Amino acid sequence: MEFKDDLGKPWRYEDDGLTVTRSCVWSPPGCHPVGCGVKFYADEDGTLVKVEGDENQPVTKGRLCPRCLTLKDYVNHPDRIKYPMKRDPKYRGQADKWERITWEEAFDLIESEWKRITAKYGPTSVAVWAGTGREGGTFMPYAAAIFATPNYCYTQSGYACYLPRMAASAYVLGAVYPEIDFAGGLEGTYDNPEFKVPEVIMLVGKDPLPSNPDGFFGHSVVDLMRRGAKLITIDPRTNWVSTRAAYNLRLRPGTDTALLMAMLNVIINEDLYDHDFVEKWTYGFDQLAERVQAIPPAKAAVICDVPEEDIIAAARMYANAKPASIAWGLATDQKANGQQMAHCVMALMAITGNIDIPGGNIIGGFADSLNEPGFGFSTMTDETKDALLGLHEYPAYCGMLLNAHADLMLKALETEEPYPIKMGLYAGNNLLAGTCAAEPRRWHDAMIKSLEFNIGFDVWMTPSTQSTCDLMLPLTTVAERDGVVFTHYSSLPVTYGIMTPAIKRIGETKSDMELGWELGRRLQPEFWSQYTDFEDFVSKFRLMGKMSLSEAREKVCIQRGHTYRKYEKGLLRGDGQLGFNTPTGRVELWSTMFQRFGDDPLPYYEEPQYSPVSTPGLLDEFPFVLTTGARRYEYFHSEGKQIPYLREIHPEPTFDINPADAEALGIAQNDMCVLRNQFGVCELRANVSPIVKPGVVQADHGWWYPEEDPNEPHLYGVWRSNINSLIPNFHTGKMGFGAPFKCILCSVKKGSLADEMSHEELIAGGYDRPAHLDWKEGRNA
Repeated sequence: MEFKDDLGKPWRYEDDGLTVTRSCVWSPPGCHPVGCGVKFYADEDGTLVKVEGDENQPVTKGRLCPRCLTLKDYVNHPDRIKYPMKRDPKYRGQADKWERITWEEAFDLIESEWKRITAKYGPTSVAVWAGTGREGGTFMPYAAAIFATPNYCYTQSGYACYLPRMAASAYVLGAVYPEIDFAGGLEGTYDNPEFKVPEVIMLVGKDPLPSNPDGFFGHSVVDLMRRGAKLITIDPRTNWVSTRAAYNLRLRPGTDTALLMAMLNVIINEDLYDHDFVEKWTYGFDQLAERVQAIPPAKAAVICDVPEEDIIAAARMYANAKPASIAWGLATDQKANGQQMAHCVMALMAITGNIDIPGGNIIGGFADSLNEPGFGFSTMTDETKDALLGLHEYPAYCGMLLNAHADLMLKALETEEPYPIKMGLYAGNNLLAGTCAAEPRRWHDAMIKSLEFNIGFDVWMTPSTQSTCDLMLPLTTVAERDGVVFTHYSSLPVTYGIMTPAIKRIGETKSDMELGWELGRRLQPEFWSQYTDFEDFVSKFRLMGKMSLSEAREKVCIQRGHTYRKYEKGLLRGDGQLGFNTPTGRVELWSTMFQRFGDDPLPYYEEPQYSPVSTPGLLDEFPFVLTTGARRYEYFHSEGKQIPYLREIHPEPTFDINPADAEALGIAQNDMCVLRNQFGVCELRANVSPIVKPGVVQADHGWWYPEEDPNEPHLYGVWRSNINSLIPNFHTGKMGFGAPFKCILCSVKKGSLADEMSHEELIAGGYDRPAHLDWKEGRNA
């Protein structure tokens, strides 16, 4: 790997009496691994006084979102957790029962409880509840290695976020993830002579500007538009980029697979595919061509509620563009039919010859990953590894991701089958707040019932920690820690940036990596002895020992370079042979791996489990198709609700409803409404807008109210506006992936929960809204 020196300003310098530290961000302020460049300005006391974008960062070029620009308010907020605290388990949910302790006491408690619980129930009784996290990559592997448990678990049903796409990519392409080529890893980016601007960019279920997902810098779409790229957007909801698109295919939520099969139908039947690539580098083209005859454009038009002529024209536009790229988003993962949608997306890339070419979709090579493979399983026996929850029921999910299956984890908590879960650790996960758990109250009740000891570590006290934890450990923010941010979790050779402490730490906070290092040495000293010190641990775990953290810090941001057409050069396979790292050595349009896991080796369309077509009998009661989780500029999932500037922009949770539907229901802009289905209920304010089609509503997720009562059952009002209460568990696809977060039915009614429930029911359910509190005041006012 070639490390290119940064050519901008030094990583730290003085400016008008302030110390400026060039760094990059992960979370907080919340983001996926783009590694946006920042400049932290600190005064002589080591206090953060200003944040600016770093114009020297080669990809983001000084551009920042509101979350970064308000980081000063985040870092210096009085509600931050500053010291370790413990609480007797019998007082869970009571905010006044926390007592401050030392770090030594906290580590002693963790060690004693871990030894007690694993001696009684075995190592599998410990679980790590993983979210996006606070580090520059997932915390799960080293948390699992610390506790010698296989059960680290992202708690969203069907792992319905990013990893289903990664798994499908691994099985179809033999590469972790094909991403739009936005020249991020190339010196000079768009001006690099190797790069070509894509003639067409197709955005499938992806709103890149507010989401900046998984390492892809969303604003690069705008950069490429300015350089001539044209857009096709496929999304139920109109957004900024779709208003600039040549074709905006506003489909019914959950029907993406049918639309993409129809596009494949057009491209194949009209002979618009790349014959040379198909013949040399794909497997199963004839079978795919036969399968897509089942969904011609006319049929897809009816299924998807999209004009047939638009489907045909968009397919031709994509196929005829040389090069073209596809950016595919979270909508792929949030349906039971998502693996088939992913298969179609990769088939489109492959048959048009747009894989790993300049301006197409790039993939990582065999040597590109910076992760230590199998690290999380390094401290456990083969018997313990084999007990990973879901490994035998869903090998495609658990065997590839080395994660416990989320739905089966919930089952184990509720039933103690196949074994009990008695100790847990929140790793950057506020699962109760409508972020990464379906039916969150069900998770809450199961954890309270099952767990004898639960640990939280975070910057804030969250509803999840307040309700279910016995130990709270305070974390640093991105401005106070060392770390590495690698785009796409290192699977693509784009960039990685270095997080560098810029200010004096608040209280006695530590970073996740420091917690991992210190706990690891205590609980697994033999394994952790391979690292000489903390910096050595970070260097080897995050940089694969290719350079020290100190060396990397001076470079600030490192562009990793990119070699195109790696399949022609033997760079995708461990054996050095040409082709793709699949059983056939080709892109598998007919997937041998899907067949091995008991699914159809070819794409197929299935209706969402609850839809106007599959469950028409529910329409009288639940007439709207509900889609959730559209990203916002102000917040990252549940994070940032304490920050006044962000709350001023978007003070309360909303849902989008078409003006025709709103008029029929007597709903005006900003009216409080109740959304309900057979799984749950919540209240949100109406945003009356044509950005959604008639019959469709889109709801905010990740809401809680930090200014409200922290105690059970209220828990900062976390249940009142929790859209995930309407999403069920155990509705995954055949291989265990996906859940209907973006395609389910609901009703909408003007009014509030207080109109429908007695005061006693509201109090018991935690739905009441304290009238005397206001978000502008905050709990420390």
